[in-house]
Amino acid sequence: MSAIQLAALARTVEPQSMLRRFLALDAVVTGTNALAYLAFSGPLGRFLGVDATLLLALGAFLALYSAGVALLAARRRPPAPGVWAVAEANLAWAAVSLAALALWLTPSTPGAVWTVLQALVVAGFAVLQQLALRARQGSEA
Repeated sequence: MSAIQLAALARTVEPQSMLRRFLALDAVVTGTNALAYLAFSGPLGRFLGVDATLLLALGAFLALYSAGVALLAARRRPPAPGVWAVAEANLAWAAVSLAALALWLTPSTPGAVWTVLQALVVAGFAVLQQLALRARQGSEA
């Protein structure tokens, strides 16, 4: 992805703002997902073909994770190790989601589609965060 494409996605050419925006968007999307899992675990579980207890546990985890990402995004200058940790956690989440789908989950068709789509979105956040961090580091050199 070129710097121009990255800047267009972030709607800014300033690497620091770009990084904070991608972190904040990750926090919002993850937090929304967490709230849905917590508030509607029963109906969502039936629709997705996933145990409601699993959704509750995932919702609690995602709520904490999104709060941590939001705190990182709120920092004037998010520390590089924290950003790398978030990006790596996002990549791990995407990989585990796809592995779970292939190895032990037996969701409904909408559940399988949801699992793949959310894994792609989370992996996309990881890539954008890594690219924005590299752009910030490159602008400091």
